[in-house]
Amino acid sequence: MEISDAVFETANQRAQNKKATYPAVTSARYDRRIAKIVVSLKSGIDLAFSPRDAQGLETAHPADLVDIQISPSGLGIHFPKLDSDIDIPALMEGFFGTKSWIAAENGRRGGKTASKAKSAASRQNGRLGGRPRKLQKSETT
Repeated sequence: MEISDAVFETANQRAQNKKATYPAVTSARYDRRIAKIVVSLKSGIDLAFSPRDAQGLETAHPADLVDIQISPSGLGIHFPKLDSDIDIPALMEGFFGTKSWIAAENGRRGGKTASKAKSAASRQNGRLGGRPRKLQKSETT
C-alpha cells in the first residue's frame, strides 16, 4: 500500500496538533513501593496509575514494567518486555484501553459488586428453580 503525499501531510498535521495540545512525557518509571507506573510530563504534572487498569498491562509482573521507553513523539510510553504501548493523551482523557476493553472491564467489575438488589434478585431466581439447566445435544435433536 502506497501512502500519498496528501495522506502523509494530513497525518503529520494531526500529530503536530496533538503535540501542541498535550504535554510531552519527560520520564516514566514503575514504582514498586506503590505498585504504580509514574509518568512525569513536561508541564510538571505526574500521572500515576495501576498497571492492572491499563490494557496490555493488566497481567504484567513488576519485572516486566521496569524498562519503560518514551516514544519519539513524547506522547506515548512503550513496555518492551510486553510489547505494549500506552498513548498518554488517551490516558489523560481517562481511557486505559480500547472502548470494547473498557466496557468488558466495567462489566467484569460490576458483576463482582454485591448489592441488596442483586442479592434479592438471586434469592427470587432461586425460588423459581434457579437457572434453567443446559440441554444435552441428544435432548435438542
